Amino acid sequence: MTETVYTFGGSSKATDARAKDKTIVGGKGANLAEMAEIGLPVPPGFTLTTEECLRYLDQGGEFPESLRHDVTSALGHIEETVGKRLGDKEDPLLVSVRSGAAISMPGMMDTVLNLGLNDETVEGLAAIAGDDRFAWDSYRRFIQMYSDVVLGVDHGLFEEALEIAKEDNGFYNDTEMSAEDWRVLVGEYKRIVEEEQDAPFPQDVTEQLWGAIRAVFDSWDSERAKIYRRLNDIPHDMGTAVNVQAMVFGNMGDTSATGVAFTRDPSTGERAYYGEWLVNAQGEDVVAGIRTPQYLTKDARERAGAKPLSMEEAMPDAYGELARVFDLLEKHYRDMQDIEFTVERGKLFLLQTRNGKRTAKAALKMAVEMVGEGLIDETTAIRRIDPMALDQLLHPTLDPNAKRDVMTAGLPASPGAASGKIALDADTAEQWAARGESVILVRVETSPEDIHGMHAAQGILTARGGMTSHAAVVARGMGRPCVSGASQVSIDREGRTLRIGSRDLAEGDIITVDGSNGQVMGGEVATIEPELDGDFGVIMEWADRHRRMRVRTNAETPDDCRRARQFGAEGIGLCRTEHMFFDAGRISAVRQMILAEDERGRREALGKLLPEQRSDFREIFEVMVGLPCTIRFLDPPLHEFLPHKDEEFADLAEATGTSVANLRRRAQELHEFNPMLGHRGCRLGITYPEIYEMQARAVFEAACDVAEASGEAPVPEIMIPLVATRRELALLRELVERIAEEVFEARGRRIEYLVGTMIELPRAALMAGEIAREARFFSFGTNDLTQTTLGVSRDDAGGFLATYVDKGIFPRDPFVSLDIDGVGQLVELAAERGRETREDIKLGICGEHGGDPASIAFCEATGLDYVSASPYRVPIARLAAAQAALNQGEVREG
Repeated sequence: MTETVYTFGGSSKATDARAKDKTIVGGKGANLAEMAEIGLPVPPGFTLTTEECLRYLDQGGEFPESLRHDVTSALGHIEETVGKRLGDKEDPLLVSVRSGAAISMPGMMDTVLNLGLNDETVEGLAAIAGDDRFAWDSYRRFIQMYSDVVLGVDHGLFEEALEIAKEDNGFYNDTEMSAEDWRVLVGEYKRIVEEEQDAPFPQDVTEQLWGAIRAVFDSWDSERAKIYRRLNDIPHDMGTAVNVQAMVFGNMGDTSATGVAFTRDPSTGERAYYGEWLVNAQGEDVVAGIRTPQYLTKDARERAGAKPLSMEEAMPDAYGELARVFDLLEKHYRDMQDIEFTVERGKLFLLQTRNGKRTAKAALKMAVEMVGEGLIDETTAIRRIDPMALDQLLHPTLDPNAKRDVMTAGLPASPGAASGKIALDADTAEQWAARGESVILVRVETSPEDIHGMHAAQGILTARGGMTSHAAVVARGMGRPCVSGASQVSIDREGRTLRIGSRDLAEGDIITVDGSNGQVMGGEVATIEPELDGDFGVIMEWADRHRRMRVRTNAETPDDCRRARQFGAEGIGLCRTEHMFFDAGRISAVRQMILAEDERGRREALGKLLPEQRSDFREIFEVMVGLPCTIRFLDPPLHEFLPHKDEEFADLAEATGTSVANLRRRAQELHEFNPMLGHRGCRLGITYPEIYEMQARAVFEAACDVAEASGEAPVPEIMIPLVATRRELALLRELVERIAEEVFEARGRRIEYLVGTMIELPRAALMAGEIAREARFFSFGTNDLTQTTLGVSRDDAGGFLATYVDKGIFPRDPFVSLDIDGVGQLVELAAERGRETREDIKLGICGEHGGDPASIAFCEATGLDYVSASPYRVPIARLAAAQAALNQGEVREG
């Protein structure tokens, strides 16, 4: 039968591979078993598996008798090893009960220490330790922690009672309390429990143990744990293990201590011991900030100018042993370790080790240095770094030492930070930015029409919208920090004022947004610019050496293109030409074209747009010379370009020589009930071919201009959007080829180019074999493919997708990470059928998923040729593509 409980320490040896499998016994349980086996001083204990957690939750909080039997047997292992018995009045065993998931979730789940104390065993502990104060201090700690974690009594009631006791005695620190003081406080704590629970504090130690196990299992489903998993992409179906371990005591006087330490600095990556410790304390005193901890090393203490002695100075023998353990564990696990330790009357014990959390900067430094030290190899270094953590390095960040006046918080939609004046519309943002002022665009929600203001702004704040709303997607593409869905933002557009949280502000007031954590702050907060050389450059060089897929960028401005090339982009995977149409200098001509009554009127307006489009493409091609550039022809429905305000209609009527009434009638004719599924994409090119003719001419003329000037041409890839049938693409491919021949004949040179399509409709995926007869490439537009497959609008889904993720309906937001089971099948099918028709068809992905590591791994497994990501996600994609190639190589070898 499969074991439900595994023991460690003492005479226990892990003969079952499951005893060291983190998915079964959690990271803490696996590491405790391993440390015990290599001879480190680990108090003995046992681990209840994650499977038992899931079984407990599934069965409505019931424990099977078989598990109770196994726990009793495992408890006997601890008792035999330490020579003490739980509940013994003379020499009681005390245990800790801690959580331990497969993926570390610091502080998210529950812990109980000093379990096994009651009114009788506390006397036995005092006698055997020869220290009444220590015993009663431990008992009051246990009552407070158990009552909070297991019984649900507000821990603030105990804190208040402790503060009153200290005030009554004139004490400042807990360490000044005597044994009698603690004894009196224990009585007060028990009174609080009975008053709050209508029942006395449990004295039965077996009841205590099962209550603590129940609380740890329950904490897997706590709201804070769910949020942490959602934010860190940890599956909800893993469960937590429970580790029951013999207590050792850091609060047994001045020869005892507790601490937390790292084998390297987790903030900088420096190869130096880093940590904190406390004399005469237990672990929660350090992590909960109950007392101010001291520095671990003499060097750290001196650099900080602190007076209390470091552990290195105050306990040199214990520190020396701890330093030897640091080196042993880092070599054993080949990674920086986060260690919890206790010194009991001069003897060192290890309570936990795990791979330590670190900043992105520290992760890069450690990876590069560990390769140099021979501790790991290059491929391990590549695998070790979380690609998404690179966001910390690619955007300006707030100075960690600066003061923050936090008014509210929303969703961290696009990383980075910025300060500026509040602008309540895109035009104002653009005007103020043109004067050299820093601007934060604040909107209820953004639309494509706001693109100029978003580009001009330093940061974006919206009251509505999710992580994949228009504001979020565009902001990430531009590298603008963005906080979306900040529901406490209320805007009075008429009065040009707003309320953020409880603060009334006016347009022009200065705020700061932090897109890395969603905070919105009053006033200006200093930022720090990123540094992208050194260790970053080394890791990127290694990643490029090991990846198979190419990495392009989604960009439509020269600035975005330059930034993407700086980040290592190998071409453009998506240039959205409609963004060029929203430019203030050409929107009038665009509207004139849309509202024209006939083809002649449209061609007249398009003639004004042609030189503008040609100039746009020329500037992009100059940056991307020699590289492939996928240009998506006009895609959104025409109504998005239409005027909305009376003055806009009046200006357009004057420019076109027609009446406002005619313009409004024409605008009403173009109105659609569901424009996302309406007259857009290739349907525009079919009904108004002159639009795509103008765009094709602009592309080829610009490419010829660049080839003549530099001697090297870009490689335009003309992408026809929203194709559902082969015939649609055939008609528009013929149009593009005709215009190309006209331009090449007039210019006396030919430019290499491709015509292909965006696969963004389920029918296109199913008919990919037929469509490939007309297409030289497929680019999977997974934003729209997800919308059309799931029947969900990404701009409206923010209100319910988080609930869907919490309930396990989707493992992640499908607009953030590709729905591999559903949408992924369509991508695989289209790729397979496309290759059957055209063996050399080029396959890529250009939706937001192109910058998501999990989606990139799917693209590698599917054999796509490239991914395309927003400029600031290009390094993320390069690293993720390398990791995917390495992992896929292992799969093939296996």
